[in-house]
Amino acid sequence: MTGYGRASAPLGTHTITVQVSSVNRKTLDLTVKLPREWESLETLVGELVRQNAARGKVHVEIEITGKNGADEIDWDEAAAAALFKRLALFSASRGVDFKPTPELLLTLLNSQRKGSSLPDVEAVESVVADALGEALTAFSGMRAKEGSALLADFIKRLEVIARYVSVIATRAPQVTPAYRDALLKRLRDAGLELDVNDERVLREIALFADRCDITEELTRLRSHFDQFATLLKSNGEIGRKSEFILQEIGREVHTIGSKANDLEISKNVIELKNELERIREQIANVE
Repeated sequence: MTGYGRASAPLGTHTITVQVSSVNRKTLDLTVKLPREWESLETLVGELVRQNAARGKVHVEIEITGKNGADEIDWDEAAAAALFKRLALFSASRGVDFKPTPELLLTLLNSQRKGSSLPDVEAVESVVADALGEALTAFSGMRAKEGSALLADFIKRLEVIARYVSVIATRAPQVTPAYRDALLKRLRDAGLELDVNDERVLREIALFADRCDITEELTRLRSHFDQFATLLKSNGEIGRKSEFILQEIGREVHTIGSKANDLEISKNVIELKNELERIREQIANVE
């Protein structure tokens, strides 16, 4: 699920800013960007994020601004200039045409960058945790809104699916009589006048009725729909459970399509599968 949260907190002459963002992914893929001096905070960040998200490609960025912070780059310009001069003299002594580029200048300056004066990690840990908690609250709120919209969409699609199942259930008892009539017609067209009570005819009809009976599949299908609807309205993580139920629903729908041997039922099965696929695509992003 997608989400975004941002929070800032003062720390002496600095300001700590935390941003949390996510895009859809079936598993939790967490990346963290923070000052090199604070890399030990990555474990804390991971623990807090996992309390709020179980799925998604989540990115957390923590930066510090202020005196000697991320918005101020402090170079030893005199040392960089001396290095530049030595490099020019060295090139001249070797007969090499010295043509400095912006990239070379940046490399020289970075090589003479002054040491960081960021606060110690022990001093910022609680501040970072509080700011991250605030950002995660906003982040979770945004994801909750998306979840509510998805819930409404799922409920509508379940209503559509229920109508297809109702049509299938109404049509199912008519399949065997239709087959019997078609069978007798084919026999008459072939010049075979067999009575409807002929043992061979009855046996063939009975075998067909047994093969195309979908009563059990419809019962299980309705049960799965009820479980899915209940799960959607429950609290807590539902993504993986929903995927399992949808897998079972898909299995029953496929069996119905294979057994029914009826054009009208087959058409409704196709529509059922289309709706299920739309739900499955969305549920893959839901926690």
